[in-house]
Amino acid sequence: MTAGSTPLTQSACFDALAERVCTPARSSDGRPLRVSLYLAAEASQFVRFNHARVRQALRVVQGDLTLSVAALADDGGGRRIETTRSLIGDLDADVEALLQDRAQLIADLALIPDDPHLLLPDAVTSSHRHDSGELPSADHLVRTVASAAHGLDLVGHCASGAVVRAFADNRGQRHWHHVETFHFEWCLVAAGDKSVKCVYAGTHWDDGAFSQHIAEGARQLPLLARRPRKLAPGAYRAYFTPTAMSALLGVTAWGGFGAKARRTGTSSLSKLERGEAHLHPGLSIAEDASRGAAPAFTPDGALRPARISLIENGRATGTLNSARSAREYGIESNGADAQEYPVALTLAPGTLPTRDVLSALGTGVYVSDLWYLNYSDRAECRFTGMTRFACFWVEGGQLAEPLDVMRFDDSFLRMFGEGLIALTDQPELILAGRVMRERPLGSMWTPGALVEGWQLTL
Repeated sequence: MTAGSTPLTQSACFDALAERVCTPARSSDGRPLRVSLYLAAEASQFVRFNHARVRQALRVVQGDLTLSVAALADDGGGRRIETTRSLIGDLDADVEALLQDRAQLIADLALIPDDPHLLLPDAVTSSHRHDSGELPSADHLVRTVASAAHGLDLVGHCASGAVVRAFADNRGQRHWHHVETFHFEWCLVAAGDKSVKCVYAGTHWDDGAFSQHIAEGARQLPLLARRPRKLAPGAYRAYFTPTAMSALLGVTAWGGFGAKARRTGTSSLSKLERGEAHLHPGLSIAEDASRGAAPAFTPDGALRPARISLIENGRATGTLNSARSAREYGIESNGADAQEYPVALTLAPGTLPTRDVLSALGTGVYVSDLWYLNYSDRAECRFTGMTRFACFWVEGGQLAEPLDVMRFDDSFLRMFGEGLIALTDQPELILAGRVMRERPLGSMWTPGALVEGWQLTL
């Protein structure tokens, strides 16, 4: 097991950069300036598998640092300019380049128009989180996959390693966030386009838990050889796994919880806030930074609350407020990013034992995954999307037949209001798996859900 460490993921190196770059500065007219640094770095291992064998393996070490210079107005707002560069890990060379960038930003600041909605934190705060995980080395991962998936056609991708976020400014703020995570997403292929999708993610790798995921997926493979059942359009009892729930919650989060969307009437949960709709009293949703992998501070250096209640017992209780929304609408910022999208969304569990979900479903649809989701009617919080991978028809509490790909169109407010029967008692951690420029730190904790009357349309 290994996590790896490089200068770009060490707090001492960031502190040394900050000491030399975040020094007092003044604008051309003599006004004091705020100089800040925001670091996004990682030391990541990527392994891609095909037929349970290594297809590609690589290691990525990178660090992007955003340098910002701001002049705040006495009556609110002000000007800010920033630039981002990739660090090379050599302290003197990086400092020299950053000082040149800083001089150029200060010179260009006068060309930037005033921003009436600019709001930077007043308080000088500091935080430090340095969590070490138990991550598999590339060799260990390959051996474990070869053993657990022997004889199976496993196609997948594992990303693991240390991810860092850090902030510093010339007022003395220092924030450090270092976490070590893994995210392994794979399919067990039956034949053609028939496969079972599995995900195993977290901070502490366990060979036994991974092997259990493989075994559970393998047990579903013989079912995929049966003739698929084509359901007629209509309303069906359905169970959504935590993976499927994360897809539904992810769409709801597109503006659903943001303060700006609520104030402009574009939020999909506006009816909930106005009291025109209610969710099930057993449903509570929060932004819980204390349980996630995301940092406890924003790129501007503002601290995030440990928990923000968004829905409590089926009723709207709060919103995610970015600094710009706080300035524009005269409300208090609570550490949301500019998009006001949650980074640590948590759906509180219910009481249905996870082991009993099939018997509780009885006859209906077992939904393992969803894709192509989008709003069909944002004002009604209505989604459309399609089933994906191993979704099954259940009879008598047993998986009976695979489903043909089906499209649904239903309202989140209906599904998790009058339609919600139960939530399972064991939530799962769903880490953001999409890797583009850098490994993300967003996460969800969500249980599975049993719902009545799920609307299938095609």
